Amino acid sequence: MVVDDNDDFRSFVSELLESVGYATTELASGDAVLSTVADERPTAVVLDVRLPGLNGYEVCRELRNRYGSSIAIVFVSGERTEAFDRAGGLLIGADDYLTKPVDPGELIARITRLVDRPRSNGEGPKSNGKLETLTQRENEVLELLAEGLRQEEIAERLVISPKTVATHIQRILSKLEVRSRAQAVSLALREDRDVTAHAAEEPFSLLAS
Repeated sequence: MVVDDNDDFRSFVSELLESVGYATTELASGDAVLSTVADERPTAVVLDVRLPGLNGYEVCRELRNRYGSSIAIVFVSGERTEAFDRAGGLLIGADDYLTKPVDPGELIARITRLVDRPRSNGEGPKSNGKLETLTQRENEVLELLAEGLRQEEIAERLVISPKTVATHIQRILSKLEVRSRAQAVSLALREDRDVTAHAAEEPFSLLAS
């Protein structure tokens, strides 16, 4: 569920999530969230702080009161960006807090990590063993992308140049046959969860909204 009164940003996030296999519901006000969730509970809510009617903090508090921790809540704000704003959002009950402009790969990585169960709806990129074709260094780069690190941060962590990181990323995209870093990260995280789920021999299902 993507909740933001900015039409362009709401569409951007929805298209991003749908590109890696999630179904989305777009809402423009805080009041609409509670009535919609009552009919169909989402796995995750991407929530702006400043909203018409109930603000994001109020929505977050009410969702936690009604549904506990069963819904992942991620604040994404372009106005409440100070450290105390982020701390306040987390204390109210949010699982994560990002500020605009948000990096697409980081948003996908953080949301995917918050979703406990693997997606089984058959959508999104599939690896078919393609992850096994990555070199050790490419795997290291992909793991750091999944942690939400930017290109320059990966270069510093691995003690290589940003240009070399960019080359590795292009090779990763090519080998995995995906078009974006976000899709590569989503594929890698889903594969990791699929392995864990298979080892535990537990059936999983996911309503990705």
